[in-house]
Amino acid sequence: MKAFSSNIYQIYPLGAAGAPFENDRQLTHRLGRFETWTDHLKKLNMNMVLFNPLFESVSHGYDTTDYRKVDSRLGDEKDLKHLVDHYHENGISVLFDAVFNHAGREYPPFQDVLKNRENSRYKDWFLIDFNGNNSYDDHLWYQNWEGYDALVKLNLKNPEVVSELLSVVDFWIDTFGVDGLRLDVAYCLDPDFLRTLHHHVKSRNPEFFLLGETLHGDYNTWVNSEMLDSCTNYECYKGLYSSFNSKNFYEILYSFKRQFGKEPWCLYTGRHLLSFVDNHDVNRIASQLENKKQLPAIYAMLFTMPGIPAVYYGSEWGMEGRKNQNDTELRKEVKVPQWNELTDQIARLAKIRLEHPELVYGDYTQIAINNPWCVFQRSLDGKSVWTAVNLLDEPVDIPVPAHQRMTNLMNDESEDIQGSVHVEPNSFKILGF
Repeated sequence: MKAFSSNIYQIYPLGAAGAPFENDRQLTHRLGRFETWTDHLKKLNMNMVLFNPLFESVSHGYDTTDYRKVDSRLGDEKDLKHLVDHYHENGISVLFDAVFNHAGREYPPFQDVLKNRENSRYKDWFLIDFNGNNSYDDHLWYQNWEGYDALVKLNLKNPEVVSELLSVVDFWIDTFGVDGLRLDVAYCLDPDFLRTLHHHVKSRNPEFFLLGETLHGDYNTWVNSEMLDSCTNYECYKGLYSSFNSKNFYEILYSFKRQFGKEPWCLYTGRHLLSFVDNHDVNRIASQLENKKQLPAIYAMLFTMPGIPAVYYGSEWGMEGRKNQNDTELRKEVKVPQWNELTDQIARLAKIRLEHPELVYGDYTQIAINNPWCVFQRSLDGKSVWTAVNLLDEPVDIPVPAHQRMTNLMNDESEDIQGSVHVEPNSFKILGF
């Protein structure tokens, strides 16, 4: 699948474009800002953009009120179509954030329920007890998302709701040409709905990409031939920063082998999960990592481990941010993308991945490990790439079972490997042979 070889760039548009947190209903054409980012994306070797919520909502975008109307804080239908077309012309695919588990309280069908109660034609679009109550004192109870009454759960067992959401997806495809969806809180979505969505979009375009947000559990529950193409790999997200902060590579390499190894019991060998070191919901990696000198090295692991790598906007130049109320510190405005030495290295890593199919489809093998250093291999059709990382404050010669010439893919220089790989302090090497 084409998406598996993508380098994904994630943008939270309401934050990045500087929109007010609460929807002021004032049409403001902010989406055009992201057209000016095209050269930055291409230089960074990103060929797919994931946009978090784009459609009309009350505040953060996940409380949708109109799935067919571009959020007025961002622009209008014409703006979004022009942006997607512009990215397509530059070889960049686009994913939309599909918030289909719940809607905002101002969603018209729910407002109809509040007004007409048992007589509402939409009463079965939600999971409601008219004998209960909620924090808004509506004199009715409804199932929400994880205790937040502002997010009203949709009844995905209702054929009318399913038909409406499929119609929304068709509208996004026909109007904007979207290439795929990120399914918000996919772990909450009804499995039958995911199967129906899968068959619907694949009948239109077999390459249409379905990515799900999942936190824990067996990812095969959602990623399979009948449901999603990929999901967020939170196990390895935690393992990456935790291994770096504790100088203990046994944690993350255990996950790599458990998930992608060659043994029959390995869980996701052949799957293409979404790999990331931060996103719009967690601390930025420059704030999460205790030693910022190691930022290039953690991105080296991100781009060479099994999976589809995603970079969160701003983190490629080391933007910091920690979770706060409403997560606004994670979703700051960026008027003009920046570029520095870290960005240079990430761009090079992204280019290496585009040029080496073994980093997309290759198998995984652990070559060497000690708490503060490791080497792992990706191989395909007789070609291999080694990733060597050193978290020590001094150089190390990592013992390896190899005596041959390899190419340092970061600088294209040849290296003679004779039983060890030399890695500088808090650094890495990517070797091809």
